[in-house]
Amino acid sequence: MKVLLTGAAGFIGFHTARALLARGCEVVGVDDLNAYYDVRLKAARLRELGAGFRFHQLDIADHEALAKLGEGAALIVHVAAQAGVRYSLENPFAYAASNLTGHLSVLELARHSPSVRHVVYASSSSVYGTGAVLPYSEAERADRPSSLYAATKRADELMSASYTHLFGLKQTGLRFFTVYGPWGRPDMAYFGFAEAIMAGRPVTLYENGTLKRDFTYVDDIVAGILGVIDHPPGDEAAHRVFNIGNNRAELVGDLLALLERELGRRAVTVNLPKPQADPVETCADVSALNALCGYVPATRLDEGIPRFVEWYKAWRVKRETM
Repeated sequence: MKVLLTGAAGFIGFHTARALLARGCEVVGVDDLNAYYDVRLKAARLRELGAGFRFHQLDIADHEALAKLGEGAALIVHVAAQAGVRYSLENPFAYAASNLTGHLSVLELARHSPSVRHVVYASSSSVYGTGAVLPYSEAERADRPSSLYAATKRADELMSASYTHLFGLKQTGLRFFTVYGPWGRPDMAYFGFAEAIMAGRPVTLYENGTLKRDFTYVDDIVAGILGVIDHPPGDEAAHRVFNIGNNRAELVGDLLALLERELGRRAVTVNLPKPQADPVETCADVSALNALCGYVPATRLDEGIPRFVEWYKAWRVKRETM
């Protein structure tokens, strides 16, 4: 099966590509390799992908070029996006280009392609805003975004719903909760904490580390993606949206303590008030995804962080030679 994978050089895209290749899929990867974070890491991920993988450097907002690459694909896995809540305050137009125009490009490709049978796309837990009832359920209202990033991801869901209504596209949206693990994104807290600890720089903790997040190990995320691929929508529910998380809220302070233990160093911390766009706690109700495909997150934080640190130590050494 031919799969078009957007964001292939990204964290989740890379791990998804490896899983699809292991299944024997022909994977066509697309990524613009922008400089939002270290391009050396993106390039290193791509070098890990071997036979069966073809890569094209391309901005997905270029809909005509994207459409050509999608010819013959039976499945689109669309995880490309401009990520980051705080960065949207500095560079809002990057979010419009990647998250809105880019998503529309994918929908138009699928609409006009006779071969595409299913589109799986990335949404975000941020669509719930800061006041949702815990654990977050797909039935919870998602019309009060607290950031531009969240607004773009909710807009993607609504665009997808309209294309299913108008053109019958079979689609699955996945609301990712805080994803971590090897080959992760340097802008995420766990990665930034590790960098600061090793460099002897202060670590910024909000509310003394009492905020809670549903930290989800990347292998569990990939298992959920494969689960929805194996259970595509029927005609009665051609567009659906699922939470995909760990179903467990963990203290950010406990995350830091695990990193300190695994790195063998203590962090110097600075305490600040919670940013307005950040929720106090996130936690995913994953019962709907479990009912669909048996999704059960299997990796505890005290198992996943050591795996990340093992990879991170090797990456620190390797990147100095690049």
